[in-house]
Amino acid sequence: MGNTRFVAEKIHAALPEADLIAADKAKIKDLQNYDFFILGTSTWGVGQLQDDFETFVENFLTLDLSGKTIALFGLGDQQTYPDTFCDGMGKLYELLAAKNPRFIGQWSDDDYDFSESLALKDGMFVGLPLDEDNEPDLTDGRIAVWTHELIKELNA
Repeated sequence: MGNTRFVAEKIHAALPEADLIAADKAKIKDLQNYDFFILGTSTWGVGQLQDDFETFVENFLTLDLSGKTIALFGLGDQQTYPDTFCDGMGKLYELLAAKNPRFIGQWSDDDYDFSESLALKDGMFVGLPLDEDNEPDLTDGRIAVWTHELIKELNA
């Protein structure tokens, strides 16, 4: 549906010095040259990663991620899928965590209405959760705050 791309473009507008690369166009060997990644995924069906993105993740996991910094954002639907809200982001986090990168950009679970999420760890989301289906009016403000925090964490 293009929501993840749409949000990625908004994040890129807030961080224009970053390169915006679609997962299906990414050359894994070139990605090793980056020290910081912002990865975004939607949640499909009942808590799954999108098929095309799953292939990217399998290839991405071949990289040495130690010493790399990663921020995540995820899209989900709190009303239709309250028990798997942003599970795609949670699954992505679990896969990447085994490679020992530094994660930044955690986000409070305040102001969300869901029952369960794999993306929730110790009372915080592992990245920025967005609900373009039910709260698109909150996306721009959340991105503005989140990207500002990312810059602070990167410079800390």
